[in-house]
Amino acid sequence: MNLFTSMRYFIRVYETGSFSGAAKLLAVGQSAVSKIVAQLEQELGVALFVRSTRKLTPTEQGRIFYEHANKVVEDAEAAVASVGSNSQNFLGQIRIGGTLTFMSQYIIPKLPLFLNRHPAIDISINLDDRNVGLIEQGIDLALRMGQLEDSNYVAKRIGRCRRIVVGTSSYLTKHSAPQKPEDLVDHSIVVLSQGEGGERFTFKGPKGSKSISVSPKLRINATEGVRSAVLADAGLSVATEWMFEAELDNGAVQEVLNDWTLPDLDLWAVMPSGRRVSPKVRALVEFIEAQVNATRFGISHSGQE
Repeated sequence: MNLFTSMRYFIRVYETGSFSGAAKLLAVGQSAVSKIVAQLEQELGVALFVRSTRKLTPTEQGRIFYEHANKVVEDAEAAVASVGSNSQNFLGQIRIGGTLTFMSQYIIPKLPLFLNRHPAIDISINLDDRNVGLIEQGIDLALRMGQLEDSNYVAKRIGRCRRIVVGTSSYLTKHSAPQKPEDLVDHSIVVLSQGEGGERFTFKGPKGSKSISVSPKLRINATEGVRSAVLADAGLSVATEWMFEAELDNGAVQEVLNDWTLPDLDLWAVMPSGRRVSPKVRALVEFIEAQVNATRFGISHSGQE
């Protein structure tokens, strides 16, 4: 196997911290990855990792080699992309992460257009409502909403979405619509539960702000589950507008507390730091940003840059 390919394998092992993690991302056997890294170490004449039964730790030489090898691989991709027609020369895999509902409704249906423009690229998608580690999961680009917790990532804001209180029309015919935030305590509430929080909300109204706490009837850790519960008349929910865009348009779901607002949620394109963003990932970010801007959730529609 050539040195360039060996470096790609080494980079994946370094970033995932294990041969098994790298093998999963590379879609090859663990023994093959271990063998290639061992051959690379033999060729270089140094140990790149300290191996133990429980973990794999980079040596000082391994850390130095990673910085240079990563740059070589990125430069090679940039060189290929710079030759000839810019739209046809990106190649290789891009791994994307994002929530099931948002990705399924807004991003995945648009990806065939990107792949038609760049036929040498293939995309692997990890759908997960949790904010998983990008390096550990080998993710090149994640789409995340809300406040970013990890400052070690490179992030670009590409969209913004309102948060609203919603319920189905059938639920609201059986229960009077709340007129003020504190009325929510008299309703069945469905919340998106991810770690701490999600049960206290601060509304801004005509005469100032009000913070309320709710006691949910249902706590669900995935947006698709919240959607299903609300559409089954389980109660009201504080949700992002994109979660129920179609139902809000056709009247199946209604917004309540229209005179009160909640803080918007930003949509971010998030990439691992410590390495340059590759041209193909940058091209995908620009494509996704354009697709988001074509909806009501784009930055161009929010009035803020």
